[in-house]
Amino acid sequence: MTTTRTLPMIVPAQDLPARVRVHEVGARDGLQNEKAVVPTGVKAEFIHRLAAAGLTTIEATSFVHPKWVPQLADAEDLFPRLADIDGVALPVLVPNERGLDRALALGARRIAVFGSATETFAARNLNRTVDESLAMFEPVVARAKADKVHVRGYLSMCFGDPWEGPVAVHQVVRVAKALMDLGCDELSLGDTIGVATPGHVQNLLSELNEEGVPTDTIGVHFHDTYGQALSNTLAALQHGVTTVDASAGGLGGCPYAKSATGNLATEDLVWMLEGLGIETGVDLDALTATSVWLAEQLGRPSPSRTVRALSVR
Repeated sequence: MTTTRTLPMIVPAQDLPARVRVHEVGARDGLQNEKAVVPTGVKAEFIHRLAAAGLTTIEATSFVHPKWVPQLADAEDLFPRLADIDGVALPVLVPNERGLDRALALGARRIAVFGSATETFAARNLNRTVDESLAMFEPVVARAKADKVHVRGYLSMCFGDPWEGPVAVHQVVRVAKALMDLGCDELSLGDTIGVATPGHVQNLLSELNEEGVPTDTIGVHFHDTYGQALSNTLAALQHGVTTVDASAGGLGGCPYAKSATGNLATEDLVWMLEGLGIETGVDLDALTATSVWLAEQLGRPSPSRTVRALSVR
């Protein structure tokens, strides 16, 4: 028997946004880290279910060379299967101009480039220095903007690096500002290995503001390695951030940083936001059902605490 959910009780807090846009990354950032390749049909149904649950931004896939991310080698097959989804932004990751060509040929109108705040990760992920990667992104962003395509700039290793350790705030700000100066419409700050803490988050956001990067162009992307993703998200909300990346069911990590555990689960995020009285437009019960369904396809339970709690009611 289905019962009406009455929790969480809504108790608003002061000085928080009225609404948050959830940037759902499960279909790309989540599934790219799976050991097995998920069938294209399952991916397409997953994205359709996410859209039906009320998510308005769903990162669909990546146009990276299949050699590097074989789990997303079906981008050309998958993206056309999403053409019937109305009113939902479907950004795709592109690493270079070749990736941009592939995305534009299929009608993509939102793209993302993926940079690094540290040299070691830039070398391992992009086989370039930080500045060489920015040079690679320059024509990608310029061409996209000329075609009126929305561009997101991801910046990884913003709070710590598994090889280099702590990452200085000024180092992150330099690369973040360079990405925005290329013409990116928004910036996503990635805590790739999940080592951020709330004070660190607010300090980085303040420094970015001082260097001319406005809060309304910034999103946050936290991993939950040390159980800090929600507390870090709250710190960002208190600063005025209104875009939060999350992954349905807590899927994902990073294939190039083995210490990176799962992303912040979308259900855990929405539960907290509901309790704070912050609107998201997301139907938490429908989203939970979607993650339960996907977990069945993957053959293992969801790591999301909220999914586990709500699915046994």
